[in-house]
Amino acid sequence: MGYNTVIFDLDGTLLNTLDDLSDSVNYALYKMNYPLREKNEIRLFLGNGIRNLMKLSVPEGISETDFDRAFSFFKEYYNIHNQDKTKPYDGVIKLMHDLKGKGIKMAIVSNKVQSAVDQLRERFFSDVIDIAIGDNPDMKRKPEPDSCFKALKLLKSDKKDAVYVGDSEVDMATAKNAGLDLITCLWGFRDREFLIEKGAKVFAETPADIEMEVLKK
Repeated sequence: MGYNTVIFDLDGTLLNTLDDLSDSVNYALYKMNYPLREKNEIRLFLGNGIRNLMKLSVPEGISETDFDRAFSFFKEYYNIHNQDKTKPYDGVIKLMHDLKGKGIKMAIVSNKVQSAVDQLRERFFSDVIDIAIGDNPDMKRKPEPDSCFKALKLLKSDKKDAVYVGDSEVDMATAKNAGLDLITCLWGFRDREFLIEKGAKVFAETPADIEMEVLKK
């Protein structure tokens, strides 16, 4: 008997959001006359939400006022452009339909702001995912386990029957804190060697590997 529930991270796991996030970061930096960032730099900054992304992207030592201005530019741009280039990774949509067809319950948990999570779920996953939990003021963000616990409660699932799927060290810590088994995907925002150093054990090289791991347990 395999798992009956899968909790997915969003950015770097289900969706390749890097281009839209990079464009939004560099728009904010440009507006502030700060040096722009390379896409690969921004990739490594992802995982702990957009505020942390901007904290790492702006020059060190700027004032809180200037940071708030830069962050406002980022949010203004990303709110409009978060679906310009974002798309599911190859094989993800088939995976989710296959899992749903086998009766597997699914949810998304993300450190992306709730409004963006809602928009992206509606566009890409509305026929397979009903529960998508993002960053909001009444819940601690990943790697705290709160969003996973809420997803399990809404799905009426037990954590012993659930697995978490993510692509970063934040996801690894989230799964550990929630007491969930973990599948780490290798197409996201971190490299295999980095993930191995952080202790990842079970890897998926393609979305089809996730289905295999979910069903075999």
